[in-house]
Amino acid sequence: MMIYMDYAATSPMMRESLEAYVEVAQRYYGNSASLHDLGGQALYFVQHSREVVAHALGVRSDGVIFTGSGTEGNLIAILSLALASKKGKHIISSQAEHTSVHAALNTLEKKGFTVTKLPLQRDGCVDLRQLQQAIREDTALITIQHVNSEIGSILPVEKIVEIARKSNIFCHVDCVQSFGKLAIPKGADAITISAHKIGGPKGCGAIYINPAIRVPALTPGVTHERGLRGGTLDTPAIVAFAAAIENYQYELQHYETLRNYFENNLPETCQIVECKQQLPNICGVMMEKVEGQYVLLKLNEAGICISTGSACDIHSESGTKAILSMGFSFEAARQFFRISFGPSTTLDDIAKLKRELANI
Repeated sequence: MMIYMDYAATSPMMRESLEAYVEVAQRYYGNSASLHDLGGQALYFVQHSREVVAHALGVRSDGVIFTGSGTEGNLIAILSLALASKKGKHIISSQAEHTSVHAALNTLEKKGFTVTKLPLQRDGCVDLRQLQQAIREDTALITIQHVNSEIGSILPVEKIVEIARKSNIFCHVDCVQSFGKLAIPKGADAITISAHKIGGPKGCGAIYINPAIRVPALTPGVTHERGLRGGTLDTPAIVAFAAAIENYQYELQHYETLRNYFENNLPETCQIVECKQQLPNICGVMMEKVEGQYVLLKLNEAGICISTGSACDIHSESGTKAILSMGFSFEAARQFFRISFGPSTTLDDIAKLKRELANI
């Protein structure tokens, strides 16, 4: 049986989430937009799930929009806020954001926006002084990640949200990797989360957009989800997402124990990327003179699943965005691989991992 250590990419569905999905799919299969009783039942479950998400985020439920993924959520949130702003066409972000964020920014650049992408410092965070200096009179939006998915660094989003509010700038926070693990920042104008990172189903996520902001329809004419997203809602997935939220527990001590054991007695050629603050279950590693993809393939042969960074960047030949943004060389970035632990990861799993790394 494979040892799975790629939880930062996705997680298996938890039992409660899977049971909720099956029950709703079998018994409450109506379209939530239909006017008959089965449609009304589906709508009830969707609205209850919306309340669960809102409570977890500490926001109003009428600002919660269900999406098909974290990627779609980032695209909708960023494009909507940028186009809703009356301040101008300048955006601030970081060089190490998720691919979906860069895709949204690329789209906006084609519409005449300019983007300032801040580097990560060697502590894995953006420099707040650089952020302040990057703000211009026409800055419309700051979009930033809460936790970097490649190295697990925790960015100071509370302070960034405060800076944005004081400057009357919209702020979007990508919380896909942090949701369920850290307190969600208060006061953000938009937030993105995803179900499959916390034991929910793939293909389901949510965004919060402050309902006080009048955002334009990206696809005029669609009627679902405040007119921001078209298509029949996936009621079983949405309910399963809510079940995952209600049952997910991030065992901090468990992950700290695993990380400490992993860090001890690693081969001298392995360097762990240490950050000022980071989630202990995500370990970015570089092995001297060995490419990360080679490490991945050899560990896969040994029955261990890891990654070389975000699953959305696996076809990139330029190394990981986070490592390059922190000032590491191209060669070092090619040596990068990521280990990420989950609830079922054991000390025996870590022991086998270390033995296989020593063999490599």
